[in-house]
Amino acid sequence: MTSHAGELPRLDMYIGGEWVKPASGEYFETVDPFTARPWAMVARGGAADADRAIQAAHKAFKEGPWGKMHPSERGKLIYRLGQLIEEHADALAEIEVRDNGRLLAEMQHQIRYIPKWFYYYAGLADKIEGVVHPCDKPALSFSRPEPLGVCVGIVPWNAPLLLLSLKAAPALAAGNTIVMKPAEYTSATALKLMELVEAAGFPPGVINVVTGFGKEAGEPLVTHPLTRHLGFTGSTATGAYLYSLAAKDVKRASLELGGKSPNIVFSDADIDNAVRGVVGGIFGAVGQTCIAGSRLLVQRGIHDQFVEKLAAFSKSARIGNPRDITTQIGPIANRMQYDKVLGYIDIARQEGAELVLGGKRPDIAECAEGFFIEPTIFTGVNNEMRIAREEVFGPVLSTIIFDEMEEAVEIANDSEFGLAAGVWTANMRQALRMSEMLEAGSVWVNTYRDISYTTPFGGYKKSGIGRENGVEGIREYLQTKAVWLSTAEEIDNPFVIG
Repeated sequence: MTSHAGELPRLDMYIGGEWVKPASGEYFETVDPFTARPWAMVARGGAADADRAIQAAHKAFKEGPWGKMHPSERGKLIYRLGQLIEEHADALAEIEVRDNGRLLAEMQHQIRYIPKWFYYYAGLADKIEGVVHPCDKPALSFSRPEPLGVCVGIVPWNAPLLLLSLKAAPALAAGNTIVMKPAEYTSATALKLMELVEAAGFPPGVINVVTGFGKEAGEPLVTHPLTRHLGFTGSTATGAYLYSLAAKDVKRASLELGGKSPNIVFSDADIDNAVRGVVGGIFGAVGQTCIAGSRLLVQRGIHDQFVEKLAAFSKSARIGNPRDITTQIGPIANRMQYDKVLGYIDIARQEGAELVLGGKRPDIAECAEGFFIEPTIFTGVNNEMRIAREEVFGPVLSTIIFDEMEEAVEIANDSEFGLAAGVWTANMRQALRMSEMLEAGSVWVNTYRDISYTTPFGGYKKSGIGRENGVEGIREYLQTKAVWLSTAEEIDNPFVIG
């Protein structure tokens, strides 16, 4: 980070173990969502920078010490990076809050948890084992998992450091090198992480960061002929487009995309606990998570009571400065998303949904400049409304009534998405049946938004391809090679194979 008196600090890219300025010489502003004012200038990378980063990663993989390093040694470096993140968690949290407006209390908790991904995959690095096959030919047949090469990770603005770590940790543990492109709105923590990468002692080119806009910097990373894998988190539309680019060169891809997740409350549920879970599922992170429980399905018998309690609890949430440890609702991360969410609130009104809470900027002095929207609840929603079908990515909840379990399942599954679902019930038989019938990659029962480095995460349908976390997460970054060692004295008939 460089700056001169009276100027905003400038954030350069990290390529090949060096801090580099963009080939264009251009920078763009990154804005604090609480003040709506710029606080730093970010390097505007382009195709030349993308090429430089991919070439550096390729060289590190093919010629550098990384490719020749024993997996246990790679594991030590990955573990050391986790330790450094843990040591600098508070500083990283401060940067994240300034860049995307998430609550300081939330970011401190989240970033202190991130090192566990690096510890977990550091431990897996030297446990990637091959298999000897029971071959029916006169040969020893075995297979070995091998790294892919240069991997590209493109992550969004809602949880930049966490989502970067979900990709970087398994990719590195598998023996790959990586180039990361954070969202243009939130590049600062990725660059701060590179200071820790240097301190950990990673060889040059193993981890690189290119900043900039999607068309200018992201696409060249995906289409580069030396790229072997795309890991993307973001909207379904963007993911599908990047997937089509990767497919032209038959590149591997892992996609974690959008969601319109149902949170289903049965009449036998602990209502107070379910209210807290629904609030956390949609108003935690101001609704800016792919797993947000944005569709609330409530059994008819408790609907009115539940909505009343939910609205009262949500109304009491403290809105304000995300750096204040007592704040519960912070700002939307950027103006583009702020305008989009307000647009969906207008659409819901036009479609006939009933607004029972929120729907506007809070009338609070300290929220006058930032991108704030009150927790918003609509009732009278049916599953055909846009507010129930399209991802809003904000603090907007659509409430739908159901009568029987089968109807809840039908409504929940009537979506092009399938990322997550929540079930609130005291009946464990019912809970298990729901978990079987719901078309979602994660199903939470009497909880919501839990995530762990040990547990696979990903989507059904248009919510994604592949899995992150756990052993399945590292398999996304490996390819299998079969080896045959003949034990026959000679080839019997060269014209007959098999």
